[in-house]
Amino acid sequence: MEDIAHQIWLAIVQTSWLERISVICGVIQVILSKNNQVSNYLFGIISICTAIFVLFSAKLYGEIALQGYYLFMSIYGWWFWKYATGTKEQPISSCSNREWQIVLAIVFIGFVFFYFLLEHITNSDVPMWDAWVTSTAWAGMWLLAKRKIENWILLNISNLFAVPLLYHKGLYLFALLTSILFIIAILGYFNWKRLMKKDKEIATL
Repeated sequence: MEDIAHQIWLAIVQTSWLERISVICGVIQVILSKNNQVSNYLFGIISICTAIFVLFSAKLYGEIALQGYYLFMSIYGWWFWKYATGTKEQPISSCSNREWQIVLAIVFIGFVFFYFLLEHITNSDVPMWDAWVTSTAWAGMWLLAKRKIENWILLNISNLFAVPLLYHKGLYLFALLTSILFIIAILGYFNWKRLMKKDKEIATL
């Protein structure tokens, strides 16, 4: 246990300021999402942009492509939350059957696509694991942009597999961050559930 703590501490000390800013803004973004604050996207975009610079320096071009998707979905989500129905912000809601079909399609197609790329085009030693984490995260981000409560479920499926993957790769700081995000996502689900109930009660008055 002491050895793991020491490794995490060394990882924190050795990270660049850009990486630290990315991690800090990522935590703030998820906390604001948990509290249903549209400003979460501002910090999310800062986190993504700083991460892209870090990943470019590390020549992790596949991860840059994933961050590009997150950036697009963050910009779309910011607009959707604020302006999709005129001046009224989109309320929290649950997935319809049609939206669940889209989620499953994103996960399945995304998994097959990323697995093929990682297996045949890159030198990844964990193509199946990495593809699963990525595809479930894509589905979760789409649901977050649509302000669907199930986004927390998909994001935490991704987080659950991402933590051991990051640790396996020696990325202890990001493994620690993902563990924190896993806990925040659980709190976010129940907070959004409470807000949904409150909105329904107000609508019936």
